[in-house]
Amino acid sequence: MASNSQPVQSFQTASWAGVPPVEHWYALHTQARHEKVVAQKLHDRGVETYLPLVTEIHRWSDRKKKVQLPLFSSYVFARLTPSKVDRLRVLTIDGVFSFVGVRGEGTPIPEAQIEAVRALVDGGLPWSSHPFLKIGQRVRIRSGSLDGVEGILIDRAGDSTLVISVDAIQRSLAVRVEGYDVEPI
Repeated sequence: MASNSQPVQSFQTASWAGVPPVEHWYALHTQARHEKVVAQKLHDRGVETYLPLVTEIHRWSDRKKKVQLPLFSSYVFARLTPSKVDRLRVLTIDGVFSFVGVRGEGTPIPEAQIEAVRALVDGGLPWSSHPFLKIGQRVRIRSGSLDGVEGILIDRAGDSTLVISVDAIQRSLAVRVEGYDVEPI
């Protein structure tokens, strides 16, 4: 009697040799004003980090000084595999409170969102912080230095503005997109 069933390969017997573990970006909630120290400690432990910094001029009664401050206070981004070992390697650092996401396990942040923030901060274009938006039409810029950057298009005081959001930490940045080729997604 012939059998119609196919042999089922179990997960334990499957060969995964040579397949690199998948890394994702995660937001880490840190102690206030400890972002740079946390980023350095993560780097020392071999974790890829991204801490977007902005330069501000602070004035005192006797002097002015340029200081670099985190764009998103109390947050550092880390790229790692979602394993217990990597989570413990991060959570045991002084100044790290938790992963941002459901039950403290962390919600992966799409690479495109990190790259959009990186392009905006490094691009030298004027931008401003913007309230986090979840609604609105998503668009993609198709020209210039922001080619490929995606976000939400809004109208702000008669100017077309692109809002780039990092969902996990509910923070957004806004940049004027007058003169850019913008297409709906």
